[in-house]
Amino acid sequence: MISHLKEDLRAVFDRDPAVRNVFEIIFCYPGFHAMLFYRFSHWLWGNQFFLLGRFVSHLGRFFTGIEIHPGAKIGRSFFIDHGMGVVIGETAEIGDNCTLYHGVTLGGTTWAKEKRHPTLGDNVVVGSGAKILGPFTVGDNSKVGSNSVVVKEVPANATVVGIPGRVVISGETPTGMDLEHNKLPDPVAKAVNCMMDQISRLEDQVKKLKDEQTHLKKELVKAQKEQAETV
Repeated sequence: MISHLKEDLRAVFDRDPAVRNVFEIIFCYPGFHAMLFYRFSHWLWGNQFFLLGRFVSHLGRFFTGIEIHPGAKIGRSFFIDHGMGVVIGETAEIGDNCTLYHGVTLGGTTWAKEKRHPTLGDNVVVGSGAKILGPFTVGDNSKVGSNSVVVKEVPANATVVGIPGRVVISGETPTGMDLEHNKLPDPVAKAVNCMMDQISRLEDQVKKLKDEQTHLKKELVKAQKEQAETV
């Protein structure tokens, strides 16, 4: 448990350029505080102290605004940035080196006592406000854009955006942990751009038809004049 917390501490340094020193993390980072509560409550849960584990988890929710069920499985070097409103369900599984931003939900879609929450692979980044709902896997090195709602499997090395979530990049080579929102493809903008291109092509075709029509009218008038002169 201690080794995991040290790696969680290092993850904050690696992924938040605003942090200055260890004391700032210890006293001012609710994402790290939430991991303190989670690592302890998960240890209690694993040792059959279910009620006590839930109580420690509830204290963590009260103090940080981040709700992590003690039954969830979270790997090494996990980082929650800002954190308020994050919810991680009981059967959720998170790999190593993952990052969640505020407002993320790893939720379920059934009341059955079975695997009902998502599994995140290694190096997954989930943007603020995103919802990942259901017992499926988000592949290694994938990214989920802000406010996306993902309800089906995501392949490795993919980028998902939108409601419902759509894969807009697949099989890309991982370039690091940053989720560059300003560089994420926008499927709606892409569709609008395609529509504008099509309209531009249609306008060109209409202009050509008008030019041909004008030319034919001139030819017709000329032919009529020549015919009148011969008569």
